[in-house]
Amino acid sequence: MTKSELIERVAQESGLPKGRAEMVVNTIFDSMTSALIAGDGIEIRGFGSFTVRLYKSYEGRNPRTGDVVHVAPKRLPFFKVGKELRERVNGSWDAEAEAEVEAASTPAPRPAPAPAPSKPHTPRRRDESLSEDVI
Repeated sequence: MTKSELIERVAQESGLPKGRAEMVVNTIFDSMTSALIAGDGIEIRGFGSFTVRLYKSYEGRNPRTGDVVHVAPKRLPFFKVGKELRERVNGSWDAEAEAEVEAASTPAPRPAPAPAPSKPHTPRRRDESLSEDVI
């Protein structure tokens, strides 16, 4: 679900115009963001909790060059799903619902393309004396 889909759903469920529903959704997200910036946790009973995790600085490596890179300390938001939401997601998923979703998400079969002429497969062996450009 995207933010615009959420706004549309709030407008439908509440009977509010889309502009008002967008304001409600933005206010909720802004309030949650402000709380996390302040270092506060957010707990929504039955849904889950948001916390901020602190990560210390460390010395990393640039994978392309291998140079040592200093990574600054950072704070990252973390979400932990609540027990009720986890049970609702797992408990409401039965074989019949799974088959319906599978059938709806599976595209119609397309005809198979004509087989391409096959070449004999010869496995390659990496020779340690060769450079990467040759391989």
